Amino acid sequence: MKTLRTVRPRADFAWLLALAALLGTTLMGTVPAAAATVPGGEPRPVVHTAQGALIGRSHDRTQEFLGIPYAAPPIGHLRFRPPQEPAAWNTPRDAATAAPACLQFSPFGLRDPKAVSEDCLYLDIYRPRAAHPGARLPVLLWIHGGAYSQGTGTQFGGRSLADLTGSVVVSINYRLGQLGYLALPEVLRTNALQSGSFGLMDQIAALKWTRQNIAGFGGNPSNITIAGQSAGSGSVCAMLTSPQARGLFSRAVLQSGPCTLLRAPERAKAEDQARAYATRLGCTAPGDVAACIRGARAADLVSAATTLPVTGPAYGDRLLPLEPSKAIASGDWNKVPILIGSTRAEARFFVALTQPRLTAQEYTDQIRTSYGPMAEEVLTRYPLTRFPTPYHALSAVLTDTTFACHTYWTARLFTPQVPTYAYEFDDPDSPTLYGAQVPGLDQSNGHSAELAYLFAYTMGDRPLTEKQTALGNQMKRYWGAFARSGNPSVPGQTPWPPTGTPHTSLTLNPDTISTSRTFAADHECDFWEGRGLGPATS
Repeated sequence: MKTLRTVRPRADFAWLLALAALLGTTLMGTVPAAAATVPGGEPRPVVHTAQGALIGRSHDRTQEFLGIPYAAPPIGHLRFRPPQEPAAWNTPRDAATAAPACLQFSPFGLRDPKAVSEDCLYLDIYRPRAAHPGARLPVLLWIHGGAYSQGTGTQFGGRSLADLTGSVVVSINYRLGQLGYLALPEVLRTNALQSGSFGLMDQIAALKWTRQNIAGFGGNPSNITIAGQSAGSGSVCAMLTSPQARGLFSRAVLQSGPCTLLRAPERAKAEDQARAYATRLGCTAPGDVAACIRGARAADLVSAATTLPVTGPAYGDRLLPLEPSKAIASGDWNKVPILIGSTRAEARFFVALTQPRLTAQEYTDQIRTSYGPMAEEVLTRYPLTRFPTPYHALSAVLTDTTFACHTYWTARLFTPQVPTYAYEFDDPDSPTLYGAQVPGLDQSNGHSAELAYLFAYTMGDRPLTEKQTALGNQMKRYWGAFARSGNPSVPGQTPWPPTGTPHTSLTLNPDTISTSRTFAADHECDFWEGRGLGPATS
């Protein structure tokens, strides 16, 4: 449907939504074989890959292998080029230390902002202690979020998920910001895919490395589930529709990043954005643009991106020929079972960062400014009397018009084509992100709230309670069951039915997990679609 020009959010909020919704080099050296034994005599686990042997470490009932290179360092002449094969090593490589995060293009997303490097194409693997070559355990490959500009796979510890589900968990880094997404023709001339979506290429390279090597860790290369949150989910949307990813995975999980919301930019628009970035860098001389941008200092690459945030992989090239949501609607995509969902109050995270002390008059004025002729209808459906504060009211409006209804609309695209399972995370006391807590403000169920329940997530602002941990364990088992068979139902837990008609979802609450058929009504999705804010997939 045609989108009404008068119903766009304020520019400052839209920018922040794009930023977060999507939202010194440290090398792991080789060690002598003798280092495969820890003090006390317990042998450290050793796995052989196509590049060489890795020495991991054990933790209770799990083992982990950290900082594994899946591609060559994308530095020097490999800057702004597709990922290349990693070099081999002759002596066993110590895999007990995580690699640095990729260069960060926005200031929020790491506890240690100095632990970054352009040499960052590494992944971490977690497996049950009893895993062995030939075990053929299901594999879950995790793609972190962060608006394609921040974050790292090392924030998502997978030991508990691997242990509870009998799965092998892989968490990856990929290039961010303009290092990962730059459709500048001058740097693409020798690029066979004619694409500047290097971050997406990295993700596919990590997936290919995993398929090639995961059997040695006890995983099944023919049973890999790709999963991501926010921009990571947007990346899953792209992989669902990229010919380069066809046949590489068996299922997909999309968390708080529906394909109809995180729409890929068209190639021409991405080229315009790349040209503006090159100009900001001062790389404009004919015949010298590629050399100039490849030779720029890392700090200058980051500073030039200020007010020029990337919008993820562009479509219209050999890597991503079609806009993902339109490809899915047409049936032209890599069809696999889907698990998709969102948190109950996604937008609280963004409103808390921009307008935490919103007044009643400011709420009313903003609705009238943003929604024009339909503002009175919006105020009628979202009256201040229905909410504790104007902050809660605006958060509800923005949650419904973005993540919630787009999750519903995206699930509606998948449902007739493949087995599809939907959820809504709803813990009214959930933690928020480290560094994002506004004193005295209810930020529960905001964007990213579910991550601490699935992973040993280093960006949570406080530990989970016993009840929340129990919910997290049930969620892990659901995710693990889906990765194993494509059906998330678990014996002894509330059954998880497919979406169907009417739309059915599973509500994940620490007090009770239950099925719901009122998600669309709860979030006023029919109202918003009827006013022109539905998915543009035709």
